[in-house]
Amino acid sequence: MKKGIFCLALLGSVALKAQELQPKSDTLKNVIITSSRIDLPFKENSRTIQIFTADDIKKLGVTNVADVLQQVAGIDVRRQGVNGMQADLYIRGGGFDQTLLLIDGFKVDDPQTGHHTMNLALPIEMIKRIEIIKGPAARIFGQNAFTGAVNIVTKDSDANAMIAKIQGGSFGQFIAEATGAIQLKESNHLMHFSKNVSEGYRHNTDFDNTNYVLKSQFNKNKLPIELLTSYVERKFGANGFYGIPSATEQYEATQASLVGLSTVVKRGNFTWKPRVYWRRNQDEYFYIRRNPSIYRNLHITNKFAAEFNGSYESKYGITGFGLEAAKYYISSNRLGDNSREMASLFLEHRFLFLNNKFDVTPGLAVSYFSDFDNKAFPGLDLGYQISSTFRVYGNIGYTYRVPTYTDLYYVGPQAIGNENLQPEAALSEEIGVKWLTKHVDFTWAAFNRDSNDLIDYIRPTEADIVYTPQNIQDVNTKGFETQLDFRFQLNALPQKIKLGYTFIEDDVKKSSAAYSRYSINSMKHQFVGNYAMQWFKNFSNSVNYRYAERTSGVSYNIWDVSASYQVKALEFSVYANNIFNTAYVETGMVPMPKGNVLFGMKYNFK
Repeated sequence: MKKGIFCLALLGSVALKAQELQPKSDTLKNVIITSSRIDLPFKENSRTIQIFTADDIKKLGVTNVADVLQQVAGIDVRRQGVNGMQADLYIRGGGFDQTLLLIDGFKVDDPQTGHHTMNLALPIEMIKRIEIIKGPAARIFGQNAFTGAVNIVTKDSDANAMIAKIQGGSFGQFIAEATGAIQLKESNHLMHFSKNVSEGYRHNTDFDNTNYVLKSQFNKNKLPIELLTSYVERKFGANGFYGIPSATEQYEATQASLVGLSTVVKRGNFTWKPRVYWRRNQDEYFYIRRNPSIYRNLHITNKFAAEFNGSYESKYGITGFGLEAAKYYISSNRLGDNSREMASLFLEHRFLFLNNKFDVTPGLAVSYFSDFDNKAFPGLDLGYQISSTFRVYGNIGYTYRVPTYTDLYYVGPQAIGNENLQPEAALSEEIGVKWLTKHVDFTWAAFNRDSNDLIDYIRPTEADIVYTPQNIQDVNTKGFETQLDFRFQLNALPQKIKLGYTFIEDDVKKSSAAYSRYSINSMKHQFVGNYAMQWFKNFSNSVNYRYAERTSGVSYNIWDVSASYQVKALEFSVYANNIFNTAYVETGMVPMPKGNVLFGMKYNFK
């Protein structure tokens, strides 16, 4: 706890120092958060939300979404390899099945397993910003947002352009990308293609990734209709993945795709946001890469969904409402052929009192599941704008998650499912403050989550190698986090410091099991820092730092550096990861790579 107090004091002292400086850049306080039914500016939202803009991402010097999220306090991205090859997403000590990923509001959850959550994470060049919503979000997004949600907002194509980029470096890494925008009379289109290959940083960790993305807007001069399509294919050696270090010859190939249509209609005080989409995922796994006949998995999942969301403004406030219906299918040689229907009704209203300084937003989501009991998720958000720069807020809500098909039915050499599993449930609360000025964004939040029937994979004895999912007894998770963004100038050039700290404490039932696959490796202390600096007009560089201490007692420090130099339309870059060769593990027993370097060149055809 002393580390937490020290980090909190450090953030506070930097914030006080910032008052002495007056930069020209503005904050994100007027950015509209688009992931909910009631669109609100960032500064007026009574939830813990963090935003990474395209400029923030560029200054981090990273190559993928997983590495961006590594720099967010309260988020634990557990990777296996470089370039986010296989990465699981955790928020505030929750599990990877408890976090929802959205792309332009389309929910890309997979009924097979949360391991596929990040399969559709878009390439960096397509991202306008990333919205991270922490805490109980089920009443806003439905049952998969148990601990929070991440919404990736894509860029708009506002001019004809073409960008080509190549990168290469350690472990035989090679990345080639092309991104183009076309403006036509009645439509515009943004297209992306990328290829990412590597020989691997140790035996059987090579990979071959391909990405295609198309975002189109039709009928743009009347009622714009947006089409988003994405296809991602990943093939990779999975040495030691999934809990068994001795399984050195595993191999996996995934294909993930999304096709979605959406529009926004404004009529008087009403705003309507209908959308329909199809999400498909295919997962093929070999226990022995060169002899698939020994053991092979093939899972194909499909999700068809339609949503009709809207809001209505009146003198009594803003009412948000929505209806969602989805059909899930899975066809699998291990999990069988199954389907699930789900429907949810959402309703919330934002009241304003005391000259619009005090907001109260009660809300409710009611969900139907064809294979589990129906569930209601009530919640309440409160906020008070003390001044133009200072806000206090709090929220409370119920949240829920039904087991995945892997939890229920999987039979394999590493795990055996449990058909008797019950859904997870929790009551979550948080209180927080936001201080948003011209040069400082400072947030602090304390949170508590009382969970019932959490699902965890355990081994009964040390001799067992097979995991079994079970509903463990109630778990209490509490902690606090703080984030500081500090902008200033040196020699009239912009500089930015981002600092964040999270403390999490889990009170887990003492189990007779010899090993818990997920709970024991939760984050306890986390500190992240980034200094994005510009020394002269065309040259900038960045330093990233991460400290993590897990409940198992393991801790590590990671330093990354990057730099870029621009000459007219040509940009050169270098990114060095883990520069002090730290030996560490983020998940299971898979060692992460030692120091590695990636060089790049990008050209903007205008």
